[in-house]
Amino acid sequence: MKWLFPRFRHAASAIGKDESGLAVIEFAYSLPVLMVLSLGGLETANLAMTHMRVSQVAMLVADNASRVRTSIDQADVNELFTGAELSAANVKNFKANAKIYLTDLEPNGKAAPNSGQFIRWQCNWGSGAFTSSYGATGNGQNDATLVNGIGPTDNKIIAGSGTAVMFVEVAYTYQPLVSDSIFGPKVIRYTSAFNVRERTDQSLKNASSIANLCTTV
Repeated sequence: MKWLFPRFRHAASAIGKDESGLAVIEFAYSLPVLMVLSLGGLETANLAMTHMRVSQVAMLVADNASRVRTSIDQADVNELFTGAELSAANVKNFKANAKIYLTDLEPNGKAAPNSGQFIRWQCNWGSGAFTSSYGATGNGQNDATLVNGIGPTDNKIIAGSGTAVMFVEVAYTYQPLVSDSIFGPKVIRYTSAFNVRERTDQSLKNASSIANLCTTV
Protein backbone atom coordinates (compact mmCIF):
# COMPACT_ATOMS: atom_id res chain seq x y z
CA MET A 1 0.00 0.00 0.00
CA LYS A 2 2.97 2.26 0.58
CA TRP A 3 3.43 2.69 -3.15
CA LEU A 4 -0.02 4.32 -3.39
CA PHE A 5 0.88 7.30 -1.22
CA PRO A 6 3.50 8.85 -3.55
CA ARG A 7 1.11 8.50 -6.46
CA PHE A 8 -1.71 10.06 -4.45
CA ARG A 9 0.47 12.99 -3.43
CA HIS A 10 1.56 13.46 -7.03
CA ALA A 11 -2.04 13.42 -8.31
CA ALA A 12 -3.19 15.84 -5.61
CA SER A 13 -0.33 18.18 -6.43
CA ALA A 14 -1.18 18.04 -10.15
CA ILE A 15 -4.85 18.79 -9.49
CA GLY A 16 -3.91 21.74 -7.29
CA LYS A 17 -1.78 23.22 -10.06
CA ASP A 18 -4.32 22.61 -12.86
CA GLU A 19 -5.69 25.96 -14.14
CA SER A 20 -7.32 24.67 -17.32
CA GLY A 21 -10.87 25.64 -16.19
CA LEU A 22 -9.95 28.96 -14.61
CA ALA A 23 -10.74 31.05 -17.70
CA VAL A 24 -14.16 29.46 -18.02
CA ILE A 25 -14.95 30.21 -14.39
CA GLU A 26 -13.77 33.83 -14.70
CA PHE A 27 -15.81 34.27 -17.87
CA ALA A 28 -18.90 32.88 -16.14
CA TYR A 29 -18.49 35.44 -13.37
CA SER A 30 -17.87 38.36 -15.76
CA LEU A 31 -20.55 37.46 -18.34
CA PRO A 32 -23.47 39.21 -16.54
CA VAL A 33 -21.41 42.39 -16.20
CA LEU A 34 -20.39 42.26 -19.86
CA MET A 35 -24.00 41.73 -20.94
CA VAL A 36 -25.24 44.67 -18.86
CA LEU A 37 -22.53 46.93 -20.25
CA SER A 38 -23.15 45.79 -23.84
CA LEU A 39 -26.92 46.12 -23.68
CA GLY A 40 -26.63 49.44 -21.87
CA GLY A 41 -24.28 50.69 -24.57
CA LEU A 42 -26.69 49.64 -27.32
CA GLU A 43 -29.61 51.36 -25.57
CA THR A 44 -27.58 54.53 -25.03
CA ALA A 45 -26.58 54.66 -28.69
CA ASN A 46 -30.17 54.05 -29.80
CA LEU A 47 -31.47 56.81 -27.52
CA ALA A 48 -28.88 59.26 -28.86
CA MET A 49 -29.74 58.38 -32.46
CA THR A 50 -33.46 58.76 -31.76
CA HIS A 51 -32.91 62.23 -30.28
CA MET A 52 -31.01 63.22 -33.42
CA ARG A 53 -33.68 61.88 -35.79
CA VAL A 54 -36.60 63.48 -33.94
CA SER A 55 -34.72 66.80 -33.95
CA GLN A 56 -34.14 66.44 -37.69
CA VAL A 57 -37.84 65.73 -38.28
CA ALA A 58 -38.79 68.98 -36.51
CA MET A 59 -36.30 70.96 -38.57
CA LEU A 60 -37.26 69.25 -41.83
CA VAL A 61 -40.99 69.98 -41.49
CA ALA A 62 -40.48 73.62 -40.44
CA ASP A 63 -37.95 74.28 -43.19
CA ASN A 64 -39.99 72.66 -45.96
CA ALA A 65 -43.21 74.38 -44.82
CA SER A 66 -41.47 77.73 -44.98
CA ARG A 67 -40.35 77.08 -48.57
CA VAL A 68 -43.87 76.64 -50.00
CA ARG A 69 -44.35 79.68 -52.25
CA THR A 70 -47.33 81.86 -53.19
CA SER A 71 -49.84 80.04 -50.94
CA ILE A 72 -50.04 76.81 -48.97
CA ASP A 73 -52.59 74.03 -49.38
CA GLN A 74 -53.63 70.99 -47.35
CA ALA A 75 -51.99 68.87 -50.06
CA ASP A 76 -48.68 70.60 -49.31
CA VAL A 77 -49.10 69.83 -45.62
CA ASN A 78 -49.79 66.16 -46.37
CA GLU A 79 -46.58 66.01 -48.42
CA LEU A 80 -44.65 67.58 -45.55
CA PHE A 81 -45.89 64.94 -43.14
CA THR A 82 -45.18 62.15 -45.63
CA GLY A 83 -41.61 63.43 -45.83
CA ALA A 84 -41.41 63.45 -42.04
CA GLU A 85 -42.59 59.83 -41.89
CA LEU A 86 -39.99 58.76 -44.43
CA SER A 87 -37.28 60.68 -42.58
CA ALA A 88 -38.18 58.86 -39.36
CA ALA A 89 -38.39 55.44 -40.98
CA ASN A 90 -35.63 54.11 -38.70
CA VAL A 91 -37.32 55.35 -35.52
CA LYS A 92 -39.22 52.47 -33.93
CA ASN A 93 -43.01 52.77 -34.41
CA PHE A 94 -42.68 56.51 -35.01
CA LYS A 95 -46.15 57.31 -36.33
CA ALA A 96 -47.92 55.29 -33.63
CA ASN A 97 -45.99 56.99 -30.82
CA ALA A 98 -45.37 60.50 -32.14
CA LYS A 99 -47.27 63.71 -32.75
CA ILE A 100 -46.16 66.54 -35.02
CA TYR A 101 -47.74 69.99 -34.81
CA LEU A 102 -47.22 72.48 -37.63
CA THR A 103 -48.30 75.97 -36.59
CA ASP A 104 -48.62 79.18 -38.59
CA LEU A 105 -47.70 82.14 -36.35
CA GLU A 106 -48.37 85.72 -37.46
CA PRO A 107 -48.87 89.21 -36.01
CA ASN A 108 -52.56 89.69 -35.12
CA GLY A 109 -52.68 93.20 -36.61
CA LYS A 110 -54.49 94.64 -33.58
CA ALA A 111 -53.77 98.01 -31.98
CA ALA A 112 -52.36 98.25 -28.45
CA PRO A 113 -53.11 96.93 -25.91
CA ASN A 114 -54.30 93.92 -27.95
CA SER A 115 -51.37 93.77 -30.35
CA GLY A 116 -49.40 90.54 -30.38
CA GLN A 117 -49.04 87.28 -32.25
CA PHE A 118 -51.72 84.77 -33.20
CA ILE A 119 -52.04 81.24 -34.56
CA ARG A 120 -53.83 81.41 -37.90
CA TRP A 121 -53.83 77.65 -38.47
CA GLN A 122 -52.41 74.47 -37.02
CA CYS A 123 -52.03 70.95 -38.43
CA ASN A 124 -51.10 67.73 -36.70
CA TRP A 125 -49.98 64.25 -37.69
CA GLY A 126 -49.34 61.00 -35.84
CA SER A 127 -51.15 58.86 -33.29
CA GLY A 128 -49.17 59.84 -30.20
CA ALA A 129 -51.22 61.03 -27.22
CA PHE A 130 -49.86 64.58 -27.14
CA THR A 131 -51.34 68.06 -27.40
CA SER A 132 -49.50 71.19 -28.46
CA SER A 133 -47.56 72.79 -25.64
CA TYR A 134 -47.72 76.25 -27.19
CA GLY A 135 -51.30 76.95 -28.19
CA ALA A 136 -54.06 76.15 -30.64
CA THR A 137 -55.70 77.69 -33.69
CA GLY A 138 -57.08 81.15 -32.96
CA ASN A 139 -55.00 81.81 -29.86
CA GLY A 140 -54.02 85.49 -29.67
CA GLN A 141 -56.24 86.52 -32.58
CA ASN A 142 -57.98 89.35 -30.73
CA ASP A 143 -55.81 89.94 -27.67
CA ALA A 144 -52.24 90.07 -26.44
CA THR A 145 -52.08 86.60 -24.91
CA LEU A 146 -49.27 85.69 -27.34
CA VAL A 147 -47.56 89.06 -27.30
CA ASN A 148 -44.21 87.36 -26.67
CA GLY A 149 -44.79 84.68 -29.30
CA ILE A 150 -44.67 80.93 -28.76
CA GLY A 151 -42.00 78.41 -27.91
CA PRO A 152 -39.88 77.42 -24.92
CA THR A 153 -39.79 80.02 -22.15
CA ASP A 154 -36.21 81.07 -22.83
CA ASN A 155 -36.52 80.96 -26.63
CA LYS A 156 -39.89 82.29 -27.79
CA ILE A 157 -40.48 82.96 -31.49
CA ILE A 158 -42.34 85.89 -33.03
CA ALA A 159 -43.23 86.65 -36.64
CA GLY A 160 -42.35 89.99 -38.22
CA SER A 161 -44.91 92.35 -39.71
CA GLY A 162 -46.33 91.11 -43.02
CA THR A 163 -44.87 87.64 -42.73
CA ALA A 164 -45.30 84.38 -40.82
CA VAL A 165 -43.29 81.76 -38.99
CA MET A 166 -43.69 78.03 -39.46
CA PHE A 167 -43.35 76.62 -35.97
CA VAL A 168 -43.06 72.85 -35.49
CA GLU A 169 -43.10 70.76 -32.35
CA VAL A 170 -42.52 67.01 -32.29
CA ALA A 171 -43.16 64.73 -29.32
CA TYR A 172 -42.29 61.03 -29.36
CA THR A 173 -42.66 58.35 -26.68
CA TYR A 174 -39.31 56.58 -26.83
CA GLN A 175 -39.49 52.91 -27.76
CA PRO A 176 -36.49 51.13 -26.24
CA LEU A 177 -34.28 48.81 -28.24
CA VAL A 178 -33.62 46.53 -25.27
CA SER A 179 -35.74 47.49 -22.26
CA ASP A 180 -37.23 50.63 -20.73
CA SER A 181 -35.79 49.53 -17.38
CA ILE A 182 -32.46 51.06 -18.41
CA PHE A 183 -33.60 54.68 -18.82
CA GLY A 184 -37.24 54.41 -17.79
CA PRO A 185 -40.15 55.85 -19.83
CA LYS A 186 -39.01 58.86 -21.85
CA VAL A 187 -40.73 61.43 -24.05
CA ILE A 188 -38.49 63.14 -26.60
CA ARG A 189 -39.57 66.65 -27.61
CA TYR A 190 -38.07 69.06 -30.13
CA THR A 191 -39.18 72.32 -31.71
CA SER A 192 -38.04 74.21 -34.78
CA ALA A 193 -39.09 77.43 -36.52
CA PHE A 194 -38.42 79.07 -39.89
CA ASN A 195 -39.65 82.31 -41.42
CA VAL A 196 -41.63 81.82 -44.63
CA ARG A 197 -39.52 82.66 -47.69
CA GLU A 198 -41.60 84.15 -50.48
CA ARG A 199 -45.18 83.36 -49.49
CA THR A 200 -47.47 86.36 -49.19
CA ASP A 201 -50.79 84.53 -48.74
CA GLN A 202 -50.58 82.78 -45.37
CA SER A 203 -54.10 81.33 -45.26
CA LEU A 204 -54.35 77.55 -45.58
CA LYS A 205 -56.23 76.33 -48.66
CA ASN A 206 -57.77 72.94 -49.37
CA ALA A 207 -58.40 73.07 -53.10
CA SER A 208 -58.71 69.30 -53.44
CA SER A 209 -60.98 68.88 -50.41
CA ILE A 210 -58.71 66.12 -49.14
CA ALA A 211 -58.68 64.67 -45.62
CA ASN A 212 -58.18 67.58 -43.26
CA LEU A 213 -55.43 67.42 -40.68
CA CYS A 214 -55.69 71.10 -39.83
CA THR A 215 -57.79 73.73 -38.10
CA THR A 216 -57.85 77.31 -39.32
CA VAL A 217 -59.44 80.68 -38.63
